[in-house]
Amino acid sequence: MKYRLYIDEVGNNDMGSSANPNHRFLCLTGVVFELDYVKTVITPDVEALKNKYFDSHPDDPIILHRKEMINKKHPFKALIDPSVESEFNTEFLYLLGKWTFKTITVLIDKLEHQSKYTTWRYDPYHYCMAIMLERFHLRLKEVGVMGDMMFESRGGKEDMRLKESYHNIIMNGTDWIKAEDLKETITSNELKIKPKSANIAGLQIADLLAYPLYRYALKFYALKDDGRDTFNEQILEVIKPKIFKNGHRIDGYGLKKLP
Repeated sequence: MKYRLYIDEVGNNDMGSSANPNHRFLCLTGVVFELDYVKTVITPDVEALKNKYFDSHPDDPIILHRKEMINKKHPFKALIDPSVESEFNTEFLYLLGKWTFKTITVLIDKLEHQSKYTTWRYDPYHYCMAIMLERFHLRLKEVGVMGDMMFESRGGKEDMRLKESYHNIIMNGTDWIKAEDLKETITSNELKIKPKSANIAGLQIADLLAYPLYRYALKFYALKDDGRDTFNEQILEVIKPKIFKNGHRIDGYGLKKLP
C-alpha cells in the first residue's frame, strides 16, 4: 500500500506583508489518501459529484475550487439556487464522512516568526512543508507503509524552488528526523507538483478543506475567532475525527503552529 499527501494553502509566503492582519498567517493543509483508494473510490466519487451538479465533461473537466464555488461563478452557477446548494452541501458532507483519510495542518504566524528569527530567511512556505513532511513521515511510520507528497503548481520559479527545498530535505533530513529515516517511508526524492488543470481529485479535496482547517487552527490556538457559524464549521464537525493525532492529542501532530 502507498499513500499520498495532497497539499493546498491559505495565505502567502510574503514576509513583507506580515504586519497586515489579512496576510499575517500562512497555513498548509495536507490530506492523506491511500492511492488505490483514490483510484477506486475518491476519484469516481468526486467525478460523480461534479457530473451531477455541474455537468462536467471528460474533455473539459470541471475543477472544484472553493473560491469560485463560494462566489457561485461559472461553472458553479447552479449553486445560486439555494435548494441546489443545500443538496450539494449535504452530499459533500456525506462524502467527507464516508471517505477514509487523515489531515495534517501547519500554521505559521509570519509576524511572530519575523520577530523571533530576525536573521533567519527560511521561506515560510518551505518551512511549513518541512514540518508537514515530518508529520507525514511519522504517520507513515506508525501505519508501517510508504508514501509521497503532491502540491498544486504555483508557477515556474515557485515550483522549482519548492522542489529544490524538498529534495534538500530528503537528502539531508530535518532538525528532528534524519535523512535515512525519511527514506524508510518517503518513496520519491522528487516532489510531485501538478497544475490545477490536471484534475487531481486529492488536490481538489485539499483545496476545499484548506480554509475550514485554517479557521480551525486559528481558533484552536486562540489567534482569531470571528464567532461566525458557517458551512466551514459543518465541514469541521465531520472531519475533526480525521485529523492526525497521537492518542487523543492533535496539537503538534495533526495541528502544528509555528514558530
